[in-house]
Amino acid sequence: MSNTLVMLLAGGEGSRLNVLVQARAKPAVPFGGIYRIIDFTLSNIMNSGMERVGVLTQYKPLSLMSHVGSGKAWDFEGRNRGIKILPPHTGEKDSDWYKGTADALRQNMEYLNRYDPEEILIVSGDHIYYMDYTPMIAFHKRNRADFTVAMMEVPREQMINFGTAQVDGQGRIKGWEEKPKEPKGTLASLGIYIFRRPYLLKVLQDPKPMDFGRDLIPSVIKKDRVFAYPFSGYWRDVGTLSFYYEAHLDLLNSRSGLNPEAWGVQTNLEEEGLRGDRPAVILQKNARVVRSFLSADSIIEGRVEGSVLSPGVRVGKGAQVLNSILMHDCQVSAGAYLDRVIVDKKVCIGRQAHITGQADCPNREFPGQLKEGLTLIGKGASIPPKIKIQGNTIIYPSVEEGDFKSLQVSEGETVRKR
Repeated sequence: MSNTLVMLLAGGEGSRLNVLVQARAKPAVPFGGIYRIIDFTLSNIMNSGMERVGVLTQYKPLSLMSHVGSGKAWDFEGRNRGIKILPPHTGEKDSDWYKGTADALRQNMEYLNRYDPEEILIVSGDHIYYMDYTPMIAFHKRNRADFTVAMMEVPREQMINFGTAQVDGQGRIKGWEEKPKEPKGTLASLGIYIFRRPYLLKVLQDPKPMDFGRDLIPSVIKKDRVFAYPFSGYWRDVGTLSFYYEAHLDLLNSRSGLNPEAWGVQTNLEEEGLRGDRPAVILQKNARVVRSFLSADSIIEGRVEGSVLSPGVRVGKGAQVLNSILMHDCQVSAGAYLDRVIVDKKVCIGRQAHITGQADCPNREFPGQLKEGLTLIGKGASIPPKIKIQGNTIIYPSVEEGDFKSLQVSEGETVRKR
């Protein structure tokens, strides 16, 4: 697939993930113990035999850039292979940033022409899925399409989050709605596009379209050959806390279709400190682990059930971690209890702390982001011993014991540093 250039859109702000993206881009958020979200798209590109990738970054890109590095982890080093980080041209103020998918490509016209590709494959770095792109490219060529959109059927109640198409019997897109409140169908765009390069360069000459789904597709479907490529494998948007949490539950469900190891998903083990200096998992005498994913260097003395633990997690004697996600190097002290909690890196949970996600009311400050009965704890926070934290609560990064007003945090509260 050396004649296809890949443009990976990895600049989304991802604000719906709240404190998980306070200091990192959404594609750099850890997922599934040892991975980051972007690993899934990079691995799909690698496994599809594609050789050159431009990664378009924007918001808080340092963690993402460090993780991607030279692309060695995904075999993008070599004479005819490579990966290139492509930030906005100036980035000094918001008005200089990418204003949408079309604008991001428009700002990188020189790179689009550098290797004289036949097709441009545009993918997103913030979804969890497995896909071989070569059948989609074959479909695109077979239909002599100007561009092609990967689409799949999703539940009608989720269509508010997607662009949706109406197609004819050959798969040609005849109608389009962007994030409709009352959709005409359930065929949703996955944010994966293939363009003939001459066609893409032509449409980018018009400075008005800023986004493919919102602006470009509705304006060209009547006159140009735009097709929907049907996809039926595992694909999940993890752009909300609820979706992010549910995808981790899929990781623990053998019937869900989510299987990073079988998919050949790679990560940058050197950057994550996982190559050679992380010992094996240790289960102490009274440890109990049920239906969970444990990463290297986890030491378990208590109970872990229905949870995903990243490297370096410690679960103390008598502690219980249920239905939760714990990222790198978290410490759960003896006697603590966690249920439906998402915990970012290097968090310390005090002895006998009781933290639950169960709640009836949403978070008061961020009701649209946290309402499904989860509690979210930011990177580097220290949770006091014996505190009781109810559901739909957000604890900001680096919060210390002295930042809590009392040892009782009611549901829906947000705790920041004083």
